[in-house]
Amino acid sequence: MTTEKTEHTEKGNHMKAIDNQITFPRFFFVLLLPCLLCLPWSTSAAPNIVIILADDLGYGDLGCYGSPNIRTPNLDRMAAQGLRFTDFYSAAEVCTPSRAALLTGRYPIRSGMCNDQHRVIRNISTGGLPADEITLPQALKTRGYATACIGKWHLGNWAINPAYHPRKYGFDFYFGLPHSNDMNPTNAPPRATSRLDQDPKWWNAPLYRNEELIERPTDQTQLTRRYTEEAVKFIHENKSRPFFLYLPHSFPHVPLFASEKFRGKSARGLYGDVVEELDWSVGEVLKTLRAEGLETNTLVFFTSDNGPWLIMDQSGGSAGPLRDGKGSTWEGGMRVPGIAWWPGRIQPQVQREFACMMDLFTTSLKLAGADAPKDRAVDGVDIAPLLFGTGKWEREAFFFYRGTQLYAARLGPWKANLITRTGYGPEKPQTNSPPLLFNVAQDPSERFNVASNHTDIIAEIELAVAKHRATIKPVKNQLIDPPTSAPRKVAVP
Repeated sequence: MTTEKTEHTEKGNHMKAIDNQITFPRFFFVLLLPCLLCLPWSTSAAPNIVIILADDLGYGDLGCYGSPNIRTPNLDRMAAQGLRFTDFYSAAEVCTPSRAALLTGRYPIRSGMCNDQHRVIRNISTGGLPADEITLPQALKTRGYATACIGKWHLGNWAINPAYHPRKYGFDFYFGLPHSNDMNPTNAPPRATSRLDQDPKWWNAPLYRNEELIERPTDQTQLTRRYTEEAVKFIHENKSRPFFLYLPHSFPHVPLFASEKFRGKSARGLYGDVVEELDWSVGEVLKTLRAEGLETNTLVFFTSDNGPWLIMDQSGGSAGPLRDGKGSTWEGGMRVPGIAWWPGRIQPQVQREFACMMDLFTTSLKLAGADAPKDRAVDGVDIAPLLFGTGKWEREAFFFYRGTQLYAARLGPWKANLITRTGYGPEKPQTNSPPLLFNVAQDPSERFNVASNHTDIIAEIELAVAKHRATIKPVKNQLIDPPTSAPRKVAVP
């Protein structure tokens, strides 16, 4: 009995010792618990995601991409602190299909968001992004994200069909114009490329907050500032949870407008004024993220929906060394600036591998822990290994569409142009047999056709094109206008 009692006493003392060892950290845990609960979401695994999209900004329009006369210190700093792509592509040569691809991760041919006539949704068009498409904000909301679209929409006219409003596609909040800023002209806007873009009397654009029309005509000189203020407000209001901010600016699409603070300040004229104000806007967003302590848990990506509108002369941008511009599948029409910023995660670098805006869909979902759609083709790939330098990534060919027609394909450094055509004008499309072949890593201006020396490369690309075409299924064309025989319904937007 004595032995049993001694053993029991020793076990009891041992358990008390263990309790004492546990009690000390438990005591501090109780003290720290309120602090832990007050920590911002920046400590969570789900990062904030901000995509800033310019409209018709050219490859050569930023200082960090070689502009000699437009000052972009904030974007230059963003590129120096983060990752600057040399070969980043929009998914289309004009805005509607490009934006559809960004938000769905799919070539617009799959959703019907492209055609061969006007190529974009007009203010009388009756179609829009199909309801069965899964958008980036919809997928992110499954992970608890707050979502906002602030800026130009251009994926359906909700005055004709309310189902096409951004808030039907997963956005909690919307502020901006329903489409391009030139799509609501007054009775007699100038048509020449030298038109007085800065004269507000020609334009009647409507500005919305959610479903409410708050201003018409919109004072376009204040648009960039107002978009920026709404973006900053959204960040402040959602700093305690993960958020997705999609900020598609209306500029530098013509007509061009800059606020008094920026007007007349750029050596590049009004176009430069507008781009320099966009640069200020980017700086305000980054400054806000830093002020809220969110920069180390936020991916910010800046790009453009397509290349510069060259036919607008001085009111259009520059593609730098690239060939042609908006409307074409030459490099200048679809290779655009691409800058990724995430302090502490993305190390300063210049990335020469090519990527595209559809990749932002897949990459964002992967970072957020959200599931990518399994019931449809998703064309974007996860470029996190490129952003973070964490290993291999998989990319096959990238395909260049003009409307519904596949014009070109890129595989590695090689680009085969099956059909060629300038972005605008009377020129007819030229079918090339064999395709024109360019090493666009060495020859981004597409001057030297080397097809005769690389028949094996052409064969490999043609095989990739055939494989891709086999995945395309017929869908309803969404970029349609009312029948000409029917009375036209005038849209409010």
